[in-house]
Amino acid sequence: MSTHPVSDALAASRETNPLVQALALDTHPRRPGPVATSLAFAWRALLKIKHVPEQLFDVTLTPIIFTLMFTYLFGGAIAGSTGEYLQFLLPGILVQTVLITTVYTGFTLNTDITKGVFDRFRSLPIWRPAPIVGALLGDSVRYTIASAITVGLGLVLGFRPAGGVVGVLAGVGLLVLFAFALSWAFTILGLVMRTPNAVMGTSMMVLFPLTFASNVFVDPSTMPSWLQAWVNINPVSHLVTAVRGVMAGTVTLSQVVWVLVAAAALTAVFAPITMTIYRRRS
Repeated sequence: MSTHPVSDALAASRETNPLVQALALDTHPRRPGPVATSLAFAWRALLKIKHVPEQLFDVTLTPIIFTLMFTYLFGGAIAGSTGEYLQFLLPGILVQTVLITTVYTGFTLNTDITKGVFDRFRSLPIWRPAPIVGALLGDSVRYTIASAITVGLGLVLGFRPAGGVVGVLAGVGLLVLFAFALSWAFTILGLVMRTPNAVMGTSMMVLFPLTFASNVFVDPSTMPSWLQAWVNINPVSHLVTAVRGVMAGTVTLSQVVWVLVAAAALTAVFAPITMTIYRRRS
């Protein structure tokens, strides 16, 4: 039996202190891989929503306001009835709502940077892109919530997609995939801008011409020829056409392929640029 109180105390500490026990292990836990690390950061993004539920105001109130406002303000004038216009409008409003939500990817990233959080992430022995990939995965949940609210409100107001449940789910899937790819562009703004407000303002300047000067609200054939030329090459117009076609059951293979190729191209171009800037930040 030991007669040294200090030795007895240290021995007892090793037996009861989990940190001491972990440090005393001969074999240490395996370092988490890219998937596990990215999912951990995605969960972090969702926990931020849990603790600050006001962050969901943009994905809950915006689709409700847009859908009600455009349906009842312009439905009768454009299509003759709000019910008929809603069948055309809702897929477009869905696309606009989700794409506007993508700007918060850069906004929240810049907020973390200005608070010094990302400096800590960069010092961790983890897969380098994990904090950004995880944030994008977490934001994809926001896109899904916005989509569910918009479609749900549309169904209450009288939207009846001919493509059925499968068509709606496929349309939302295409939209979330495209939004995930587009979010890489706004992460660049989040990395290079000085303040979150600057990120928000610049992002909206980019998105407004893309979403409003498109086929979201009206048939492009009613527009002036010079505006039709822009609408016809606008990537948002192609996305709306595909989502609208999937939900209506009239989509063509080329429309779906265009969205998939565009999403892959956006990711291939902007993801490497994002990671290059992220690695070079001092």
